[in-house]
Amino acid sequence: MKISENFRALTPNYLFAEVAARVAAFTAEHPQKNVISLGIGDVTLPLPECVVQALRAAAEEMGEQASFRGYGPEQGYDFLREAIAGYYAGKGVKLNTGEIFVSDGAKSDLGNILDIFPRGMTVAVPDPVYPAYVDANIISGNKTVFVKALPENGFLPLPDKSVKADVIYICSPNNPTGAVYDAEKLRLWVEHALATGALIIYDAAYERFITDKALPTTVYSVPGAEYCAIEVCSFSKTAGFTGLRCGWTVVPETLAGGSVNAAWLRRQCVKFNGVPYVVQRAAQAVLTPEGLRAADEHIAYYLENARLIAGALGEKGIRFFGGENSPYIWMECGMPSWEFFDKLLDSAQIVGTPGAGFGSGGEGFFRLTAFNSHENTLAAAERIKRL
Repeated sequence: MKISENFRALTPNYLFAEVAARVAAFTAEHPQKNVISLGIGDVTLPLPECVVQALRAAAEEMGEQASFRGYGPEQGYDFLREAIAGYYAGKGVKLNTGEIFVSDGAKSDLGNILDIFPRGMTVAVPDPVYPAYVDANIISGNKTVFVKALPENGFLPLPDKSVKADVIYICSPNNPTGAVYDAEKLRLWVEHALATGALIIYDAAYERFITDKALPTTVYSVPGAEYCAIEVCSFSKTAGFTGLRCGWTVVPETLAGGSVNAAWLRRQCVKFNGVPYVVQRAAQAVLTPEGLRAADEHIAYYLENARLIAGALGEKGIRFFGGENSPYIWMECGMPSWEFFDKLLDSAQIVGTPGAGFGSGGEGFFRLTAFNSHENTLAAAERIKRL
C-alpha cells in the first residue's frame, strides 16, 4: 500500500494545527496563565436569533411525516439558491440558480474545484496567502507559481505578463493581509484572464466585511468576469457558521460554453452529499433583511476589535496593514515569525499566526484576528501596549 507522492510534498502539519499544538503545550506547562487567542480565525458571537429560529423550525419539520426531508439535491435546495441569487441581485449582478452551488464552506470548494481540471496545471497564487490553496494544488499534482504580495504594492499584486498560469487564485479581502482590491485593479486581473485564457478562482469569504462602498464585493461587478471567474463564498464569517458549515460557489454558465458548470455539477453528484436541510434553512434566514442586519451588527463588533488592535500597534509605532475592511491585522514583527509567536505567547500570553505559515513572503509578519470578544481583545491590546 502506497501513499501518493504528492502528499509527501506537503509540510508535516497544517499551519493552524501547528498553532493549536504549540498553544496546547504552553497551557499544559502554564495552566495558571490566561491565554488570549487572536490566532485562528474562528468566530465567538452566537448565531443571530432569526437563524436559531430557522434551525428550530427546520428541525421540527424533520420530526413530522408531512414535512420530513430525506436526501436533498447535491447542488442545494432551490429556496437557498434563490436567496443567494437575490443577494447578488442586490449587488447588481444577475445569476441563474443553476449557476449557484451550495457547499459546506469555502475551503472545501476552493480545493475540490480542481477535480474537474487536468492534473499538472500551472496555478498562480499570491504570496502570502491562505495555505489551503497551495496544499490543495500540491495534492492535485499542479505546479504553483507565486505572485509576490509586498508592502510596496499594498499586498495587492497585479498581473505579470511573464507569468503564465492556467488558474489564478485571488482572495479579497485577503487572508492574511486584509488587503482589498479596488475595481480598477480587479479589472486588470479579469482582462488578463480573458486575454490569456486563464481561470480566476475568486475567494470572497470575507466580502461582507468590506464597508467601503467604493470597493467591489464580488468579482462579477467587473464586466467580463462571468467568462473567466468562479467565485467562492461562505456564511462562516458573515453569520457565524463556522460550526454549522455552509457556503456557496458560483460557476457561471458562460464559462467555456457551460462545460465548467456541467462538470462541477457532475462532480458534486459523485462526491458530495449536500448540506443538511436544517443548515440550509438557517442560511436562508441569514439572507433576509433581518438576518443581514444581525450579520452586519456582528461584523461591526469584530471590526471594532480590529480597531482596538490597530490602536495598540499604532501606539507602539508598529507598522501594520488591514483591519479596516477585514477582520485581520497584518503586522511587522521584526524577527522570524515563529520566533515572534513563541515570544508573544510567553511574554504576553497572546496567540497569533506566524506569517511564514502563509508563504515565504509572510516571513517577518504576523497575523492577528478580530474574532475574540471585546473584553479579551481590549485586554490583549493593553498587553501589547505594555510590551
